[in-house]
Order: sequence, then structure tokens, then C-alpha cells
Amino acid sequence: MPESTLLAIDTAALPWEERFNEHLGKTLYRKNLVTDPDTGMEVRLVKYPAGVINKLHTHPCAHGMYVLEGTLVTHAGQYPPGTFVWFPEGEVMEHGATATDDVVVLFITNKPFEIHYR
Repeated sequence: MPESTLLAIDTAALPWEERFNEHLGKTLYRKNLVTDPDTGMEVRLVKYPAGVINKLHTHPCAHGMYVLEGTLVTHAGQYPPGTFVWFPEGEVMEHGATATDDVVVLFITNKPFEIHYR
């Protein structure tokens, strides 16, 4: 049986990684926390700046967003801090920040992440 190692990350000390999205013409931010090499599952912090909505797209993975700061705007409504939103694999969706405030979410996938714009 392989040896396990506890992982503890001081997310406040991790710098935000800038990720320019060519499709949106905007920069999104993330802090990668964990990727499972066997399943491709990922956990990261994601920040959408105020006014940035990731327009209609799909993913070949399911994913969840736990809202930490701001309000998550989606195709199905708006969700405040403390809300967990699960997006099924293949669902056509959009999500991002309100016009006035950034949103920060804990982002979790169930397998490798890809995005396909409509």
C-alpha cells in the first residue's frame, strides 16, 4: 500500500496565477491546490474579476463551485457566499462575477478539466 502524505497549503501565501482567456478577452485567476494523477480530479481557487462572465460552454467533467467571496452569477441564478453549486457533466452553462464585485470560489472537478465554448 503506498504511503500517504498529508497536504496543507497556506492559500493566502500562494500568489494568484493569471490565466488570459482568449475567448473572453479577459484574465481569470487561479491557485492550483490539488490534482489527482489517477483520476484527473482537480481542486483550485478561482477568481472571476467583477463583470467577467464565462459565456456559454460545456465541460466533459462535472464540477462544483463553493462560493467563498462575492456572488456567483450563473445561467440558473445568483449564489452568495456559503453556497455550493454543482454543474453536471455536459451541461451548457455560464458563470462568473457580478458587474460590481469579484467572486472567489473553491473549484472542484471529478476528472480532467476541459472547456468547450458554444
